[in-house]
Amino acid sequence: MRRGRFRPAGAALAAVLLTGCAQFAGPAAPAGHRAAGEPAQGSGQGQGLPHVVDHVRTTDRVVFLTYDDSAERDPGLTDLIRERRLPVTLFLTDTVAGPAYGHFARLRSVGASLQNHTLDHRSLRGLPYAGQRAEICGQQGKLRSRFGVRPHLFRPPYGTFDTTTLRAAADCGIEALVLWRAALDADGALTFARGEHRLRPGDIVAVDPDHPTAANLAPRTERLLKTIEQQGLRVGRLEDYL
Repeated sequence: MRRGRFRPAGAALAAVLLTGCAQFAGPAAPAGHRAAGEPAQGSGQGQGLPHVVDHVRTTDRVVFLTYDDSAERDPGLTDLIRERRLPVTLFLTDTVAGPAYGHFARLRSVGASLQNHTLDHRSLRGLPYAGQRAEICGQQGKLRSRFGVRPHLFRPPYGTFDTTTLRAAADCGIEALVLWRAALDADGALTFARGEHRLRPGDIVAVDPDHPTAANLAPRTERLLKTIEQQGLRVGRLEDYL
């Protein structure tokens, strides 16, 4: 396998949303443009700060499936991950996922990777350093004590962050802030934050779990897998590339 390289996101996602990861932020600003208070493309490189990515530059024909918070709402997802040997990445918020950590242990046992999505799912942009560090480092500690893992990837709630987030994340041992170029909505449609409206090798896909019909997460994932395969792609393990 040829390992990919970081490709910084064109910008942080432009909108701060009301509630819930189901309402993915978007679309991203065009390459070379950034929202006020957000780091420019490539921010963090050479400064010891985490990279910000929504796409991995690689020649491998892979895309990456990521889930936030509440994948436990559909127990069929565990069976699907096990049967298809899917190398998915789960970004966990303690206050949302904590009551179901036993379920996430089962997901991890069948191949899912567990990464950081803060303690309380607060929008971080604009918060003081101490508050952002507590949210990120606090969840690092929770996941380490519960699962024996120390995540190196972090997804900021709602996809919003600022330079203080990068500093706090770095101090918590985070190597990359993971956004997404494509999102699978609750109706099974793919939307794209930027660029062409089709999956490309290296795309990071966010699968929306936080919806009243989230029990259909497994069948929606299965339909997405068909789309991936029809385009000559496969699911890769994000942690092998970042």
